Amino acid sequence: MDRLRQRADFLAVANGARVNSPAFVLQSRSRDDSGPIRIGFTVTKKNGNAPERNRIRRRLRELVKRLDPVSMQPHHDYVLVGRRDALSRDFTTMLDDLRIAFTKPARHTAKGQVGRRGSSPGPAASRKPD
Repeated sequence: MDRLRQRADFLAVANGARVNSPAFVLQSRSRDDSGPIRIGFTVTKKNGNAPERNRIRRRLRELVKRLDPVSMQPHHDYVLVGRRDALSRDFTTMLDDLRIAFTKPARHTAKGQVGRRGSSPGPAASRKPD
């Protein structure tokens, strides 16, 4: 298992499927090549100051280390986006959440592709221009 480090890779995964949890968001994207599973970690500034964000990131990395790689799909990239609840949530509960997130099918995608709920145009689309 390798790490994602390039910004372009993170942006590509952000357009893929995502599964929400109280402590993190798991984003995933299938790749065409036969490379290893790659995973990246990110925590935004709205989740606290640098030491808190680093602690969240460390907890997410430890979750992935303890997770069985068989539960991850081969030829996929994953990004774990940390949330503030990752600081206070029980570690075993987070590990169970991560196992469930890897087994769930893609609930929806970020940019409105396959599987998005409510894909019909909204009321603004049905209005006539003035």
